[in-house]
Amino acid sequence: MMDRLLILSGMSGSGKSTAMRALEDVGYYCVDNLPPPLLVNFIDLRSTYLGQMAKAALVIDIREGDFFNHSINMIGELREKGYNFEILFLDSSDEALVKRYKNTRRKHPLSTDGNILEVISRERKILSIVSKIADHLIDTSSLNVHELRALIQDRFGESTNSKIYVTLMSFGTSYGYPHDADIVIDVRFLTNPYFIEHLKDLNGLDKEVIEFVIEQEDTIKFIDKLVDLFEFLIPRYKKEGKTYLTIAVGCTGGKHRSVVMVNEISKRLKQFSPKVSHRDILKN
Repeated sequence: MMDRLLILSGMSGSGKSTAMRALEDVGYYCVDNLPPPLLVNFIDLRSTYLGQMAKAALVIDIREGDFFNHSINMIGELREKGYNFEILFLDSSDEALVKRYKNTRRKHPLSTDGNILEVISRERKILSIVSKIADHLIDTSSLNVHELRALIQDRFGESTNSKIYVTLMSFGTSYGYPHDADIVIDVRFLTNPYFIEHLKDLNGLDKEVIEFVIEQEDTIKFIDKLVDLFEFLIPRYKKEGKTYLTIAVGCTGGKHRSVVMVNEISKRLKQFSPKVSHRDILKN
């Protein structure tokens, strides 16, 4: 059995509870919201009972209140002393978080007056120090609970094979770059269908847009070069032990060029069974 200690953190509403349940189901000993003074004690105890706690996960987040900064300081000290652990940070867009809180009617841990966007902004600022030192960043904005569960178990479960899971994601640079992208490709050099009157309100899944993008002189040449690059890189990432690779392709709005490019690249990389995700295709 693998020896792995995860410290899980992230934005409230980003899916930490789902992630913890997914980890428990693949054999992790999970502790939620451990008081900071007990962090070192737990790690030392785990080393004593490694047989039962070889895989363990701890949640440290904003619910710790005044203890939070103490937790971050302790994490830094533990790393300096050579303790072996990984930090997993779950993030999500403000839009997705607001929608989740409205759907569940849950109160945000920092909320006092019901201004959800304000407390999300405050929490993001507080947690920025954790996201910067995280070993793994996962953006859950476009994931449902089943997809997040599968992703967590694929990435952190004990696998008997050496499969690498490839995700091809289209996105709009206007809405920010994906936090969990390993490789980012910008296709804004292609002519934008948004400025063509009869294509403006369509998207990259529509035949007219696909033909417009594909028929541009540089499109196929660029796809050929990207496919050559990815066919070279992916097996080498796999050889080095990487199990999850996210390739993000961006255009301005994430509705036209990037969508077409991701779908076309996916057809050419069938041997890696890539998952396709269009993050911003439904945004205005």
